[in-house]
Formats: sequence, C-alpha cells, structure tokens
Amino acid sequence: MHTAEIIGREYEWDTLEERVSRDEAQLIVVYGRRRVGKTYFINEFFHHQFDFKFTGIYKQPAKVQLFGFSEELSRQSGEKHPVPQNWINAFSMLREYLEAKPEKEKQVVFFDEIPWMDTPRSGFLSAFERFWNSWGSARHNLIFVICGSATSWMVENIDQNRGGLYNRATCRMYLKPFNLYETEKYLQSRGIIWTRYKIAECYMIMGGIPYYLSLLRPDLTFEQNIDNIFFKDKSELFDEFNNLYHTLFKNSADYIRVVDVLSTKKSGYTRDEIVAKTRLANNGNLTKILNNLEYSGFIRITRMFNKKKKDMVYQLADYFTAFYYKYIKDNYGADEHFWSNSAMSPMRNAWAGFTFEQLCRDHVRQIKKKLGISGILSDVTSWRKQKDEESDGAEIDLLIDRRDRVINVCEIKYANGEYVIDKEYNRALRNKVETFRHATDTKKALHLTMITTYGVKRNMYGNEIVFQVTLDDLFENGE
Repeated sequence: MHTAEIIGREYEWDTLEERVSRDEAQLIVVYGRRRVGKTYFINEFFHHQFDFKFTGIYKQPAKVQLFGFSEELSRQSGEKHPVPQNWINAFSMLREYLEAKPEKEKQVVFFDEIPWMDTPRSGFLSAFERFWNSWGSARHNLIFVICGSATSWMVENIDQNRGGLYNRATCRMYLKPFNLYETEKYLQSRGIIWTRYKIAECYMIMGGIPYYLSLLRPDLTFEQNIDNIFFKDKSELFDEFNNLYHTLFKNSADYIRVVDVLSTKKSGYTRDEIVAKTRLANNGNLTKILNNLEYSGFIRITRMFNKKKKDMVYQLADYFTAFYYKYIKDNYGADEHFWSNSAMSPMRNAWAGFTFEQLCRDHVRQIKKKLGISGILSDVTSWRKQKDEESDGAEIDLLIDRRDRVINVCEIKYANGEYVIDKEYNRALRNKVETFRHATDTKKALHLTMITTYGVKRNMYGNEIVFQVTLDDLFENGE
C-alpha cells in the first residue's frame, strides 16, 4: 500500500511489500546518490518501526562506531549493553537481542550509511558476512535492510562481492532522482506552483534530488529561491560540492579532477582524452574512478553511433555538479542576487540550451512514449563528424536507433516561445541529416525529430516537421 507522503517510488514500494511478505530471510540492499531520499523512503515504508536501527558515523574509527552501536542497542532494547570489543562481538550482541524477541513476528533491522561502518582494519565486512551466513539467512522472520550513499562501496562490497556475501542479497534497489513528472508532483505537494518552463529550469540546476528540492520555498519566486539556496552568503548549499565528493569517495581529489575536466565540455571526452587532461595514470585506479562516478550517477557513458567500446564518451551527468562549475565556483559571494540579475542574459540562455539536451537524454522514455515507439527496442547514441576538406563537421546529441530500421535524428532546442525554423536553419537541418546518412552509410529510414519547449512555429518550414516532442511531453510519467 503506497502512502500519500511518498512521491514516486511506486515500483520500489511494491517490490518491498512483496519481499517483506515472504516467509524467508531478506537481505535488502538500497543504494543511490547522496540526498536522493534513501533513508526517508525506508523510514516511511516501515513507519519508523525497527527492531534495531543503527547509522554509521562519518570519518570515525571502529571504536567510535562500536560505542555508537552499544548506545543504540541499549536505548532501543531498554537494557544496558557494554561497548563491544569488535564487530564480531557486536553482531553476537545483536543476535542475542533478536533471539529474545518473539519469533512469530517480523524483525526489521536497518543499517544506514553502512559504508561508514567499514573503517580500515575494523573487520566489519567479514563480521557482517559471518553474522548473515551463520545465522541471519536462516531466520525466516528477519528483514535486514542495508543502505549507503557511497554507491561505489555498495556495488563493490555487496553487489560484486566474491566472498561470503556473494549472491546473498535477496533484493537490490537503486533509488534514482525524480524525473520531471515526479518533480512537479513533489513541488505541488509543497505548495509550489510554477510553470513547467520554470520547473524544467529548476531541474536543470538541481536535477531530481529530493533534498535540494525540499529547500525551495513557496513564498519566493524561482529566481529568489536559486539566489537564496546557492548564492547568498553561507547559503544552504554553499559547501555542498566539497561535502558531496569528500563523503562519497576516498581520494576524492582524483574524482574531482575527473568531473572538473568533464565540466569543460558538454559533449564529453573519451578515456584517452581524460587521461591527457587530468594526467591521471591510465590504469585500474582510473577504471575504478570512472566506474564509481557512473554507479553514483555523476557521469554517464555515451556510446557513439557505430563506434567500438573504446570510443565511448564520458559526460558529466549530475546537474548540481555542472551548475556548480558553471556558476557557483567562481561567483559565490560576489553577488547574492546573481541568478535574478542574470535573467535573460545570453550566458544563461546558452547554459539552458546545453543543459536542456541533457534533460532530454534523461527523459528518453517520455520521448519514445510521445513518438509511439515505447515498445520498440532501441539504442540511444550520439554521433560526431570532424570537419575535413570535403565537408563541414556535424554533431547529433541524441539518436534513437530503433530495431524497426528507423533512426530518430533528434534536434533539441530550448526557447521561451515557439521555435522558428527559417530558410537557413531548414537548410542546416537537411544538411546535417544527409551528412549523417552519407558518413555512416546507414540504410535505415531517418526521421528528423524536433524536441523543443513550446513546439515549432507553423510556417512554410516548420510545417515540414512531422515528428515533434515538447516540454509538456517530457512531464509525462513515462510508464
């Protein structure tokens, strides 16, 4: 049963309900980007009723973690417990506590921010493996939920565990940021009624991160909210960037070097280009950095049309990080009304145009729904052609390569009114499509598809556009 307090998350809610109803032990793994609402979701699902709940303590050694564990066990059990000597001792205490409770009732244990418990040489992970394999997995009434923002740790130590926890998780749940549909619902639930144009612009700054959205105030305009949250002295998120990366990644400086480079080019870089620009060694450590950034939702890997794996491009995918590099890093403290004062400026319009392309890529499901091709298998790719002696260069940010031998060549334009196609732009569009056809030698049908905020203005050129998607279409649920 879905509660009114939760926006979206229907699939995850239904999945949890089905798992909890089973008469067998459940090890439920919940992960996702920091601030995406993992803890809130678990708390709401279980109505804050846990037989035991413990949250890891950031950057504290094992002895502090174990002290916190004993304090919580004492408080939640109503009996005084000593500080365990190590994690094996701690899990033995937890086992004794649970065994003393009625077996006929479901027992729910929630370990939040579990990566912070796994401090160096603490033996936490092996102790947890021992606890689960020797006792927990045989308890038909035990539901053990583990959660963490350090998605890389969750993937490496749980999903890809090759030791005692190999294939032990009974349910893996990745909480994604809200899409536009869910963002609009969330804002409405908080009394914020904006146009979809403004909501889209807000999304291009914050993404669909619930915590960031929760900072918006209904009594302020959109521009005032952005100034208040990002540009005011000691604003709510003035130190968010550093906190975000330092709390998620060890050796965060190397991770920041990668996103720093990716922030300079919206179309992204290949691995070799990243190596050249960051001067990081091209080895397994870089692979780990790139994988962890992707797992955590900060970057995306984009396949290029008809290219091999080595030609894949890495792009910055986190809206907040991109906004930080574009505006906050060099402007924080300079003008507390920076966003209000930059309204309609060429710089801001250019940013919106670039970021709208990313927003469209993140809502391909909605685009396919509008085009009536939801049920058709397809690959989403990009394409570039360098300028040479024979022809000008060309670039297509979004291609929907369908199995029915059709490719939607998507042209994306962000405007504050209907987009006007004139004679010159019409010629450029046709040249781009024909350049793509000639350069790739594709035999598939090419459907030029315009994705705009308010549609294409009807004129002698606009009327030729058969396939159109508007901003309203991106606000569809996409299911």
